[in-house]
Amino acid sequence: MDKRIGFLSFGHWQAIPGSQVRTARDVLTQSVELAVAAEEIGIDGAYFRVHHFAQQLASPFPLLAAIAARTSRIEIGTGVIDMRYENPLYMAEEAAATDLISDQRLQLGISRGSPEPALHGYEAFGYVPAEGRTDADEARVHTELFRAAIDGAGVVLPNPQMSRSVAPLSIQPQSPGLPDRIWWGSGTRKTAVWTAEQGMNLMSSTLLTEDTGVPFDELQAEQIALYRAAWVEAGWPREPRVSVSRSILPIVTAQDRQYFGSMAAGERSDQVGYLDGGLARFGKSYVGEPDQIVAELVQDAAVQAADTILLTVPNQLGVDYNAHLLDTIARHIAPAIGWSKKE
Repeated sequence: MDKRIGFLSFGHWQAIPGSQVRTARDVLTQSVELAVAAEEIGIDGAYFRVHHFAQQLASPFPLLAAIAARTSRIEIGTGVIDMRYENPLYMAEEAAATDLISDQRLQLGISRGSPEPALHGYEAFGYVPAEGRTDADEARVHTELFRAAIDGAGVVLPNPQMSRSVAPLSIQPQSPGLPDRIWWGSGTRKTAVWTAEQGMNLMSSTLLTEDTGVPFDELQAEQIALYRAAWVEAGWPREPRVSVSRSILPIVTAQDRQYFGSMAAGERSDQVGYLDGGLARFGKSYVGEPDQIVAELVQDAAVQAADTILLTVPNQLGVDYNAHLLDTIARHIAPAIGWSKKE
């Protein structure tokens, strides 16, 4: 399987010693510059996490449009947008406009979202779940309307004083092909099956909100297998895409060792903890010499099963260092796991 490699930035900024990303302007401008550098290296995608009420990236479409205007090949995307917070029709307009600016390079990861700093923050945005519905239900309702809107469905009746048409109006602009480039961020096997039934690509989460006692990569690979089987059963005509995220930190320079040498020397394994009232499993980081990392990644069942690998980057170390990190991975690690540079 010929894999795609993208980077995933969580978009932190903080005015602390060692941070190269001290303000919101820093993280926005550096995100654009890193995407430009990644395209020059040959990386396939630039993806960004979305959080609210935190010193992280929160409004993805201006950023993605800016990247689209500075690049020509690299995919641009999110991993993920929390649909509890979104106005589906306004989001549909923004997504279509951004996709057109990028010449259909948008890969939009969405989901119910993860725990946020704010308590019920989506309610402050005006989205209070209807009686009998959970916030997860609300996210799926928003998603259903958003997907219908980008697919051209009529969503509002026309004004008879302005139009002779009686057909419901669609949002504008429309961007052909965008509905096939929507991904759902899934943290469980059950949600992965639902994602396939809905006809969305699968963005397997950086953490799984269930734990069966098996290693993270094996549980994630099981999730992917269930997704692919459900996709075939649903009878969708196209091939889906599946991504997994990994923290890969190769050590090839003294600066790498300064930043990550202690991690390489320590014991690295999956982490199990409690999240949203249940057990959750987090994957380990891959840190060390490139040959060592390759040997570990070829044994990673989920990396082998996915067609897209998103590399979580330490964005606060700045553009130059992260470009070096991506270049090292592209040269010394990615080819060994099935990636080839796209011209």
